Amino acid sequence: MKAIIGKKVGMSQIFDADGKVIPVTVIEAGPCVVVQKKTVEKDGYAAVQLGYEDVPERKLTKGQQGHLSKAGVAPKKHLKEFDLDAELSVGDIIKADTFAEGDHVDVTGISKGHGYAGVIKRHGNHSLKATHGTGPVGRHQGSLGSGTDPSRIFKGTKGAGHMGVDQVTIMNLDVVKVDAELNMLVVRGAIPGPKGGLVTIRSTKKTIIEKKGEAGTSVNPQKASARVNPQKASARNH
Repeated sequence: MKAIIGKKVGMSQIFDADGKVIPVTVIEAGPCVVVQKKTVEKDGYAAVQLGYEDVPERKLTKGQQGHLSKAGVAPKKHLKEFDLDAELSVGDIIKADTFAEGDHVDVTGISKGHGYAGVIKRHGNHSLKATHGTGPVGRHQGSLGSGTDPSRIFKGTKGAGHMGVDQVTIMNLDVVKVDAELNMLVVRGAIPGPKGGLVTIRSTKKTIIEKKGEAGTSVNPQKASARVNPQKASARNH
């Protein structure tokens, strides 16, 4: 299990060895310092608390200042717990090179806020027809049920409201590039949050299934994989 705290820098694209474009997100990951180590004997569970991003001491509460000074750590803006290797000690530094190219990670962040949004933008509901007779309610939600029974709106009914600012985790992204000097992680695909948003990166919870080679083409004429259309360019190239 590996983990680190970072900030989303933005999206870009790189090219692999075959010249194919890979959409990537650049993350400024760490450096993080181990602030606290929790044990089963003392706390009931094992975990490691990491601190990220220096901050002036005047911006912390007295409790936060005491917690960090007890660990002998400079004031940190963000503190988060992770289920990490028990060999870490208070004061250890975790950098971007804790991950390597090819690692699979889960990235958690806070999604972008869109303010108060209607049901069409927020949930993808259909609008009414934009023709005669619709009136000024083309994007309204419409009726939500009977007036007598049940005489209320069920919990969980899709409606207008605050959109975004939710914790979102994108799972099983692979690390494309690591730069320890620049504290940079480059992962394939998109991650939640705006530029500059705080994110946490940890080893993926998913089980990675290694591919065992390409499947052979069936010779059974009844199967679709054996029926080759000579009109397709992919068939003419062979």
